[in-house]
Amino acid sequence: MSRLDDGRVEIDSNTIERLHRMVATTRKNALFAGADSGARSWAILVSLIHSARLNGHDPLACLRDVLERVVSGRTKANQLDTLLPWTWRPNAEPVAARQAA
Repeated sequence: MSRLDDGRVEIDSNTIERLHRMVATTRKNALFAGADSGARSWAILVSLIHSARLNGHDPLACLRDVLERVVSGRTKANQLDTLLPWTWRPNAEPVAARQAA
């Protein structure tokens, strides 16, 4: 049986089309980065955001936690792979509790 004969396959492809539209919008925005280095930074940031989303994380919470761990020194250079979106786990300790200490 081919996929076209399978009644479970959705005819509507809006979900995929929306994802492509987001990439096209990002590509247009990157044109205004100002320099090649700015465009590279923009591409890295957008890749991290989309990777966090694809792995089921809130991108803002993920990036905030990763940056806090790197800047504070809690994550050492040889542990940076634990901060990638597919291996990152939210810190169990709330930010407010760390600031009060």
